[in-house]
Amino acid sequence: MAVCMICDKGTMHGQNIRHKHEGKWALKAQKTKRPWKTNTRNVKLISETGETVSVVMCMKCYKKYRNVGI
Repeated sequence: MAVCMICDKGTMHGQNIRHKHEGKWALKAQKTKRPWKTNTRNVKLISETGETVSVVMCMKCYKKYRNVGI
């Protein structure tokens, strides 16, 4: 299971609605439970000591890292 090492974002659970759900169908639509997995990526960073460290990041943290740097 992939978890972001920076913000600790992990798998969340929710409901998948099977068909159109508006009007009268709002409460009758079938719902099934399903996991929502994180969009993670393995990134190699250079630490302060000069060593290369492999880190698992979610894409939100990766975009911040890419623009600003960590």
